[in-house]
Amino acid sequence: MAHPERRATIIVFLEGVKAALQADQDYENGCYTTPPQKGLKAFARVFAGWAYSQTFYREGLYRQLGFNSYEELLLDWENDHLQWDANHLLAMLWTWQNANISDSTLYGGNFEKALGAIKARTIVIPCSDDLYFPPQDNAIEVDKIRDAELRIYSSP
Repeated sequence: MAHPERRATIIVFLEGVKAALQADQDYENGCYTTPPQKGLKAFARVFAGWAYSQTFYREGLYRQLGFNSYEELLLDWENDHLQWDANHLLAMLWTWQNANISDSTLYGGNFEKALGAIKARTIVIPCSDDLYFPPQDNAIEVDKIRDAELRIYSSP
């Protein structure tokens, strides 16, 4: 739900994972006949760098997930992403980049007005070390929503 102007970091990150996927010669501009495996693996490695915090890697917390090294974790991410369809991943990224609750005739791009229209009791629970949606951004958004509360979940 990040403010459109603060979404630049996420958009740039997503452009990086898209470029990693699309750089595979087997991708063939989305008209591939065989899955672009090198691109899917590159996508996974870039994504894994953002999925966990710097503290997670620095303190070797991947061991708590059963991996002996960060390389084992990366190989697991690669294997997982080989199961995905490249164009489906790109469609999900497009949605992430273009989702904007204020992009309508009702709100005319006024993000604060769209947030202010939320009537439901709202609890926003960001992770303290989230690289996509930092709690500082959520605090700005929660301030614009009636009856909203920010509860930061502390976790590396």
